[in-house]
Amino acid sequence: MATIRLGDTAPDFTAETSQGTLNFYEYLGEGWGILFSHPADFTPVCTTELGTAAKFKGEFDKRNVKMMALSVDGAASHAEWIKDINETQNTQINFPIIADEDRKVSDLYDMIHPNADDTLTVRSVFIVGPDKKIKLILTYPASTGRNFYELLRVVDSLQLTAYHKVATPANWESGEKVVVSPAIPTIEAREMFSKGVEEVKPYLRLTPDPTVS
Repeated sequence: MATIRLGDTAPDFTAETSQGTLNFYEYLGEGWGILFSHPADFTPVCTTELGTAAKFKGEFDKRNVKMMALSVDGAASHAEWIKDINETQNTQINFPIIADEDRKVSDLYDMIHPNADDTLTVRSVFIVGPDKKIKLILTYPASTGRNFYELLRVVDSLQLTAYHKVATPANWESGEKVVVSPAIPTIEAREMFSKGVEEVKPYLRLTPDPTVS
């Protein structure tokens, strides 16, 4: 089984989902994608996560990010589970959930970690760019639910830094100051970033978020 690393091409696949048979690349189109896995249907933490994900879909849509979940149970089980999610989380599931009974996608994305559990997927998160490259990998243990505010923050950072020569500092939120790339000399940076460059140290320069008008 190949290990998926940052910068690798995201493996393509066609799978049965709660919204019918879908091809991953076709589903993403030219946009971004987030793929997140769940250990099994009818599990308590996953139920809260999928309900939360549905409530966040509008925010991901604004960022041109398509959502897709995975669980190792079948489509019929997903359909019944979705009823519970909608009822208990006061929402409507509005993205596809892969039915991965044969573990095909789980194996492609190395979602099963035998030392944690030899059959269930861990809580993996993969963010895929328009170039179909893996931009982020997060892995949570089965006992810890994901923070979707953090996933949005990461998407904001990835999209900003994909198109501007900056990085985002610790605890950065969209609209806050960013770090100028160390590869850019300060003189060049001052010409590139019209809002100004603050030199804290020669290697640590800050500039206002270039996407904020």
